[in-house]
Amino acid sequence: MSTRVFLLNLFACLWCCIMLNLRIHLAGHPYYIFMLWNLFLAAIPLGLSLGLRQIDSLTLALPLLAVWLLFFPNAPYVLTDLIHLNEHSSNVPKWLDLLMLLSFALVSLWFGFQSLHIVQHWFARKFSHATAWCVTVGSLGLSGFGVYLGRFDRWNSWDLLHRPMSLLSTIASYILHPLAHTRTWGFTLGFGTLLILAYLFWFSSAPAAQENRKLD
Repeated sequence: MSTRVFLLNLFACLWCCIMLNLRIHLAGHPYYIFMLWNLFLAAIPLGLSLGLRQIDSLTLALPLLAVWLLFFPNAPYVLTDLIHLNEHSSNVPKWLDLLMLLSFALVSLWFGFQSLHIVQHWFARKFSHATAWCVTVGSLGLSGFGVYLGRFDRWNSWDLLHRPMSLLSTIASYILHPLAHTRTWGFTLGFGTLLILAYLFWFSSAPAAQENRKLD
């Protein structure tokens, strides 16, 4: 990660904190404080992907990649926090709530796309561009499903360790009986497609694509 990108990430986090602090000050209560935790979770995949750049062996990389994929949906998940708009509005203008939620959502998505690009570049270097794009599109598609599990079923990444059987049972039910869960797969397909399109737009102008190695 270049110094410029690192400083931009820090500034983006600072901006989110300023917006949240202003909102708390005006409302008189810390209702949206959970957004800081969501932002932290969104940054975890970026930290994990930075560690991946130091690994050459696929055997050593697989555990890290598995954990990265587990946490990656936390980045686009923050987009769905827009559902909280107007909750506990108090004396806070709607435009401020919208600006705050969008700030957290876009910064979190920015973190996610940075981490995905690093993973994509790693696969392109180790295998091929085609493999890298398959991993990229697959990760974004799976994220659509992961975001559904988090937003509507209220599962989180830690539940794979805390309640693995319950989580796997839920997932198995969705897979084995797809027609009984049209909302699940409708959201997964729609949100996954949106993420793929958003990443393609981001990738087409990402400076790292020229600085490292062209993947297209």
